[in-house]
Amino acid sequence: MARTKPLEIVSELVANVLTIEVAEGDRVEAGDTVVLLESMKMEIPMLAERAGTVSAVKVTVGDVVQDGDVLVVLD
Repeated sequence: MARTKPLEIVSELVANVLTIEVAEGDRVEAGDTVVLLESMKMEIPMLAERAGTVSAVKVTVGDVVQDGDVLVVLD
């Protein structure tokens, strides 16, 4: 069986990390919110693009992230 390449979920804009909805070891499905960002008083959910297991959470609540910063890694 072919091993799936890890998937990095990245920020698409400059924003504050409002909440983290997952922890390392959690199983997520495609479409699940993994991190909720806030920018210009708007909440932006960052979604898992596919099912997987969270292998790393790279941010903490209150962090300011830039476009392209890795938020969560899925295996």
